[in-house]
Order: sequence, then structure tokens, then C-alpha cells
Amino acid sequence: MVLACPDPYILDLPAARALFGRLAEARTEIAAFAYLARNGRLLGMRHLQGAHGDMVDIPVRRVVADALAFDAAAVVMAHNHPSGDPTPSAMDRATTRRLLVALEPVEVRLIDHLVVAQSGTASFRALGWL
Repeated sequence: MVLACPDPYILDLPAARALFGRLAEARTEIAAFAYLARNGRLLGMRHLQGAHGDMVDIPVRRVVADALAFDAAAVVMAHNHPSGDPTPSAMDRATTRRLLVALEPVEVRLIDHLVVAQSGTASFRALGWL
């Protein structure tokens, strides 16, 4: 589902955490993407739920297509870990790299990938991985 959101601005990590924080409450893994204008204004979002409770397959082509459809300058990705542990997995890192590489040719910046869980939030940018 894609939602247009005309007002919010995502200018820093606390704003992104506030936007995605409710993912921590989900019992199944959900990925969410925020599409941003150059000034950080939220243009729209997409949420994807996995077919299996403990993982979501990230459709990289769909994320790139959404970024182009919104004429986004940047994307923030987030997903939850229902286990409660926000530590990024090797698969999380590989998916982030795939998305980063796919967005580069269309000049869309992947700002961050947040892993949200009951015990906290991990930021790929804060960890130095983006």
C-alpha cells in the first residue's frame, strides 16, 4: 500500500525513529519505506508484510519504481525484528547493499535502514554502514 503524506519532514534520526517506531509492536516482520523530497519532506510510504512471520522479501525493483513515481530524492528503509533484538542480520546488510546499488543509477540516496525492535532501534547510518 502506498500512502501520500504531505506534511511531515524527516530531517534526522529521531524523526525517522518516530515515523517507524510503531513497527516494533508488530508480531510479524514488516518492511517500510519512506520516500523523501530533497528538503526531507515525506512524499509517501509503502509497507510490506512478509509471507513468513520472521522475514520480508524486499522487492528492490518496486522500491526503485516507487522512488521514481514519487520523484523522491531519498529513501529511508525500516523493518522490525519481532524477536525484540534490533541487531541487524547478515541478510539485512546484504539487502541494504542491494538497495543502495539499485538506487544509485537513478540518483536516489538511501539515507538509512533502521531495524526496529522492542528493545531499541539500530541505524545503519549510525553504525557507519551507510
